[in-house]
Amino acid sequence: MNAPLPATARFDIQGLAQAIAHCHASDALRCQFNPPHWDILASYLQPFALNSGQVLMEQGALDRTLYFIESGTLSVHYEDEKARVRMALVGAGTVLGEGAFFSHVPRAATVHASTACKLWCLTPMRFGELANRHSPIALELTLALGAVMAKRLYNRPRRVAVT
Repeated sequence: MNAPLPATARFDIQGLAQAIAHCHASDALRCQFNPPHWDILASYLQPFALNSGQVLMEQGALDRTLYFIESGTLSVHYEDEKARVRMALVGAGTVLGEGAFFSHVPRAATVHASTACKLWCLTPMRFGELANRHSPIALELTLALGAVMAKRLYNRPRRVAVT
């Protein structure tokens, strides 16, 4: 699933912070973090890269990991009971996986990288540790994630992006 990090790929949490700050998408993640907050959050996140075409998550999988997109574009595909495929594109400055993260249900869609991507992941276990040790940061993140999910659910074409 995860590609080895190329020698030229450098990860710094400020890259993710900048992507979020400069994202103008309707479903952008809006966290009110200052640089020290980002540094704390970074200690709970795992960075990784995806090459174009690689699968990030599969519809029906029982994984609850949350993914923050620093760069690149991911394609979200959902196949309903009548075998109709729906699609959304999600880019830098937002998240994927919030649906399963909150609901404890299988993934609602398959996601693959449309371009090379830099991502950061947060597992439920690491989020629990963050919540225990830095509850104001966890609360701010939770509210921002809830806003992303609400915006996607209100926007019918973007509902497929709730993964």
